[in-house]
Formats: sequence, C-alpha cells, structure tokens
Amino acid sequence: MKILVTGGAGYIGSVLVRQLLNKGYEVRVLDSLKFGGEPLYDVLLNQHFEFFKGNINDPSSVSLALEGITGIAHLAAVVGDPACKKFSEEAYATNWNGSVALFEAAEKAGVKRFVFASTCSNYGKMSDPDSFVEETSPLYPVSLYAELKVKFEKYLHEERRDTDMCSTILRFSTVYGFSPRIRFDLTVNEFTRNAVVYGEQEIWGQQFWRPYCHVDDLARSIVLVLESPEEMVRSNVYNVGSTEENYTKGMIIEEVCKVVPKVRVHFVESLEDPRDYRVNFDKIHAQLGFTITKKVPHGIREIYSLLKTGIITDPFGQKFKNI
Repeated sequence: MKILVTGGAGYIGSVLVRQLLNKGYEVRVLDSLKFGGEPLYDVLLNQHFEFFKGNINDPSSVSLALEGITGIAHLAAVVGDPACKKFSEEAYATNWNGSVALFEAAEKAGVKRFVFASTCSNYGKMSDPDSFVEETSPLYPVSLYAELKVKFEKYLHEERRDTDMCSTILRFSTVYGFSPRIRFDLTVNEFTRNAVVYGEQEIWGQQFWRPYCHVDDLARSIVLVLESPEEMVRSNVYNVGSTEENYTKGMIIEEVCKVVPKVRVHFVESLEDPRDYRVNFDKIHAQLGFTITKKVPHGIREIYSLLKTGIITDPFGQKFKNI
C-alpha cells in the first residue's frame, strides 16, 4: 500500500510517518508546513518517502498528492478548541470543506482506504457523571473543533456510507508524549513542562475527566485500521485509548509530582467545564485487538527527560503550540 498522510508534519502525523516507513510502506505527506518542516528532516532522504507541500483546500495540490495512492490517513486540520476559536474561518475551510473535497477527490482517484482522525471531544459532557461513554453514546460537541469533527463524521456515515472507498473513523483520546513535532500546549506535556521550569502548576477544575493516550499508540491505531480486513472496519467508528487511562486533571498533576520533585500545586475551584467525559475503549480492543503500549506516567517521564537535557532552550516558544 502507498499511504498519503495529510498533516504528516504534525504532532501525530510525524510519528505515523515513521511507523509506516518502518513497516515498509511507501509514504507520501501532504502538508502546508504551517508549523515548519523540521519534524520531517530525517526522513526526507528515505527512498520510500515523498513530500508534497500543499493544502487540502487546494484541488491541484490534492490531485497531485493522490496519484498512485492506496490509502489515506487524514490528519490535516486546525487542531484543538483554542485554535479553531481563534481561526474559525480557516478551521471551517480546512476541517469541513477541505475534508469533503479530499474525500471526494480520493474516491474519484480510486483510493481504497480512508482513515479519519476524529476526537473524543465529540462527547462533550457526560449526562451521567458515574458512567462511561462509548461509540454509540450521543455526541454533544461544545466547541467549533468538535462540531466540525462531528459534521464530517455524519457526512461519512450518512452521505458516503455506501461508497466504494472503505472509510473508518477514529475518535482519539487527548494526546501526549514525545513527537518530532513536540507540543507543550497539551495537558500532560504542559503540566510537566511547568513543573520542570517553574516548579509549580495551577489547576482549574481538578475533578473533570478526560481520556489520555500516547501519540505512539494513536498513530499505531491508524496503521492497525489500514491493515485490518475491510469488512471489519468499513463505515465503522472506534474510540482510541484505554479505559484505564481516564484521568481527572487532579490525577494528572499527582502523576507529574511523582516524577518531578518539589512541585507546588495550586488548586482553583471551578464547577464549570464544557467538557467532562470518561470513555470506554472495549470495542477497538475486542474487534481489532488494539492495546496501548504506554501510559500517562511514561509520557510524563519522556517530557521530563527531554526538558532536563536542556536541548529545548525555550519550551514556551510559539513553535511548540498551535496558537
């Protein structure tokens, strides 16, 4: 298979590219390089790798990038609630219009597989605080980011369900851990950075839940779907993560304090949070055999070790966040 990774220079995409190359795939990346091309420097000379600079909103870029492609891992997007709020027009153009145009062009080009990176943020807020949401639970998007993800999910399920191209939706947990395009605006990475640099962290709404998953494992789930029998994954949706890896913010900072010494934690009471959800991940394990290889403490140790080397001189720099 020859795989096109849209957003392949991004946080998850740059990890996925290396996993695919290591397994012997031909890999092509389509990326606008909004955050630079450094994450791909070391793979540029790999004979099985191609890079196309372009935007999924540009039909000519998409047309060229699709030539000879068997499967697509669609990661290109304006990612996260703050970025979509700040760049709402770009978010709508990319996350919705660009995604639809990419899918339709891929279908015409005869692409066989299409894997869409969605998000568990689609669940919004649990109606029952003692329960777990699953793939069949109602979706309550509370941000433009989640709204556009849900909108494209519905497009795949309701309008393009019977197309010849096999599409699969993956709802990712909140990501963390080391990536060639490292980010410090993600909860686990951010809390660890602040604990290392400042020796303290302020926590708002320590009681609210999220599921977390290492970037390596999220990328692995895409490879798994691409390699799974079509009849199993066609028009299917999977939460990606582990049921054991649901944490509150308070629990995350507890894990950080086990790794980073002498951290001062300041809890701020907050009863309002638009997102609060614990997620069940039994389906992807039962149907595809997916299991995680790393847990939150592992990711914390990765970021701690990275920062302690001093190789990143300004971990608060603009290039390490999406806005």
